[in-house]
Amino acid sequence: MMTAPPDRSDGLTSCACKGIRRCLLCEKKRREVCMTTSEPQLVHHFLFDPETRLAICKDAKATSFPFPGVFLWENFISEEEEKTLISLMDQDAWNLSQSGRRKQDFGPKVNFKKKKVRVSSFSGLPALSQELVIRMQQEPNLAGFQPVEQCNLDYHPQRGSAIDPHLDDSWLWGERLVTINMLSNTTLTMSLDQGLPEMGLGEEVRVAVHLPRRSLVVLYGEARHTWKHAIHREDVQERRVCSTYRELSAEFLPGGQQAELGAQLLNIALSFQGAPI
Repeated sequence: MMTAPPDRSDGLTSCACKGIRRCLLCEKKRREVCMTTSEPQLVHHFLFDPETRLAICKDAKATSFPFPGVFLWENFISEEEEKTLISLMDQDAWNLSQSGRRKQDFGPKVNFKKKKVRVSSFSGLPALSQELVIRMQQEPNLAGFQPVEQCNLDYHPQRGSAIDPHLDDSWLWGERLVTINMLSNTTLTMSLDQGLPEMGLGEEVRVAVHLPRRSLVVLYGEARHTWKHAIHREDVQERRVCSTYRELSAEFLPGGQQAELGAQLLNIALSFQGAPI
């Protein structure tokens, strides 16, 4: 299957949307109204408080509740580091992605449906991430964190960039998802379609997690496996670049069925000699 050529521009002239995916560029070209899923009749909105780890009801109509599985590290990188990281990323090609995003992948080629991993084109994580990974590992919540994949995503309001509510794969990717948020503040929306019946909330529940510029966020536990996460179009007000790091699942770690392949992947990843694939 043919893929879109790398985009070394700002990505404001073409898109890679397929199926139900839409961005402002293809909506304008096709002269269609936005075809995103309509808002449910009732959604319960909460706001995550990183100090208390509570989801606090925005309109006080419902009781706040503990929201485990989110760790926020503000000012993880400095202004100077952010400037350097973005400059280095922009020296590489950005590939067009769906929903108005551009991406750079540093990881093995994976067919999740067939559960197959191809190592041949994988050259490791980029050199710019080595110091960042060492810094992550100093945090108790990230003890032993060894990323095997890094995905850089570029969001821009003129493209209508977004990412739909989803759960990341758990066959290959492990417990912790780590993201560094750069260039602008945004909001990560966690959602539970079935609501929280035990709290009397039978309709969809959403928890807004505010991500300050230059912060790091970790999703694990229930926030990783039960709650979907998304970045909505309206929460991208300026250019936003994020780097998401993923570790291996237990199946690919020592003692797992595919431990040998996992060791090979980690050896390549942590060489920090990678180029985007």
